[in-house]
Amino acid sequence: MEHLSLVCCETDIGGKAQRAIADPVLLNDNRVLANLLATEDKYVPRTSYFNCVQTDIQSYMRKMVTEWMAEVCSEQRMEEEVFPLSVNYLDRFLCLRDIKRTQLQLLGAACMFLASKLKETSPISGEQLVVYTDNSITLDDLTKMESLVLQLLKWDLSAIVPNDFLDHILHRMPFDKHDVRVIKKHAQTFAALCATDCNFMLTPPSMIACAAIGSALKTLRGHSAQDLYSLHLITRIDVELIRACMEQVETTVRSCMSMLSPPSAETTPTKTGESSPQQEQPTTPTDVREINIMMESHNQVSASSSSHHDQYVHHPYHHQHQQQAIPFVY
Repeated sequence: MEHLSLVCCETDIGGKAQRAIADPVLLNDNRVLANLLATEDKYVPRTSYFNCVQTDIQSYMRKMVTEWMAEVCSEQRMEEEVFPLSVNYLDRFLCLRDIKRTQLQLLGAACMFLASKLKETSPISGEQLVVYTDNSITLDDLTKMESLVLQLLKWDLSAIVPNDFLDHILHRMPFDKHDVRVIKKHAQTFAALCATDCNFMLTPPSMIACAAIGSALKTLRGHSAQDLYSLHLITRIDVELIRACMEQVETTVRSCMSMLSPPSAETTPTKTGESSPQQEQPTTPTDVREINIMMESHNQVSASSSSHHDQYVHHPYHHQHQQQAIPFVY
């Protein structure tokens, strides 16, 4: 009797787990992309909640918490979709319920907990998340907040994020496989940066995806009107809107890169005579971990100059052990 075998092609995601390759049938079906475009508005936050819902949360607090979430996702080598998905849960929750600043990190941890369960084969444990908050929360706090998030979001967790569009858009552009991998890596980094920036809260995921790809192409190959026009044909987003969003993305990236290297570091040698690692500023970060390095150095400076702020985020600081954490005062 002839034996039949089922072949499953997988790729490695940083040594943590295997994931299936993109399904060519889904990528070639225009209805899939059309459904994503038609549904995405359902998951975009309806308002800038700092002015009309939240009475204690301010925009800089959201930025600090999302940077912490990005650092945890990077340290745990979570799949790329986990971070933007967890930020989407956080924003949708904050549009519906007023909370205190002391609960913001707890909310961020609960959102990562849910997103990891949804997207990963081996999700992060609640105990690990408690450690990442320097034990400022308990496992019971985490599970209660998780239940509250599920209740307010009505269990609608399969949100559409910019990462969902990257494969579909790049598949329809005239690049070879190697180029696609490099462009996608840069675009994922840009999209992750956008998730930490409040200016992109109300921007549709497809526009962020187009702007991230456009910015990646501009970084790698220079400006091309044809690339913008191709993005327009694929998503039907106006070229001028894509260009404006690209300018916002590039502003966010420049701000992030300025944190990596102080203005004087470009010409000032170190005391030992060796070149500082921060002097070799890359044209663009290509990994979320690099973003976290930038944010970490910036947060250390901020801590020394703004100790009068309330302590509401306990920041993980990983030098010797993955899950060592110390309180971080902003």
